[in-house]
Amino acid sequence: MPLRQTTIPSLTASGKNRMRAPVPFPHDAPMDDKQVERFLEDGFVKIEGAFPPRVAEHCGRLLWRETGCDPDDPGTWTKPVHWVSDMAQGPFAAAVNTPVLHEAFDALVGEGRWASHYSLGSFPLRFPHEEEPDDAGWHIEGSYFPEGATWPYTNLRSRDRSLLMLFLFSEVGEADAPTRIRVGSHLDVPPLLEPYGEEGVSGLEIAPRLVEASAHRPLAHATGSPGDVYLCHPFLVHAAQPHHGTRPRFMAQPPLHPAAPYDLDRTDENHSPVEQAIRRGLAQHS
Repeated sequence: MPLRQTTIPSLTASGKNRMRAPVPFPHDAPMDDKQVERFLEDGFVKIEGAFPPRVAEHCGRLLWRETGCDPDDPGTWTKPVHWVSDMAQGPFAAAVNTPVLHEAFDALVGEGRWASHYSLGSFPLRFPHEEEPDDAGWHIEGSYFPEGATWPYTNLRSRDRSLLMLFLFSEVGEADAPTRIRVGSHLDVPPLLEPYGEEGVSGLEIAPRLVEASAHRPLAHATGSPGDVYLCHPFLVHAAQPHHGTRPRFMAQPPLHPAAPYDLDRTDENHSPVEQAIRRGLAQHS
């Protein structure tokens, strides 16, 4: 089921938070302790040039084809958002399987603890449009459906999701509907999820508390160039926004799936940075 169903259309941002620019890291060096610590504090890292621009360009052509719109005729851009389902063509598999991303997955999730990825989806392709999008509420992503549930759930161990990833396939400036991020909000979420135990809670039910708990956090915008990737903690509170630019924003927001569930009580204490952040969030609010 498309991940667009995890957004919270009825909740909006206050817009009062101070802005913080994302700190980019180049792709030509392994992820180091500084990047990992930034991930722990901010809840995300931006890797510039994580996959080649030519791959992004090829992916962009395939995405235009899926929309049915003409890239040279804005008159055909009839909706603020075109949702494209999972894409598994070669260029998309190439985008998610670069050495720098695999090294980053190892560094943040743990070597051998994430599952290989050969497709990307879903794609919220945002277009300049006078109509406001209906999916711009603050939220975290849900990943599974308990029996009878109608909205995706998540739990303290982030069942079925190791990371939220943002893949940029077009230039994304401040006016181009960049994803809004509440920096450090991943630390506010664990104590909210803890009472729900293994079953977890739906994103719809917990959204008002997420909004309130993270309202003090500074904002960042997921801007960048084709080939840039944001690797985000699964509990990072984020939101869409309207497109006020001139060219559509093409982005994918796939999960990285786990090879094994997160374990917050490892006997060897070899916790991954994602697990460390969850533990840190619980400790800070105890």
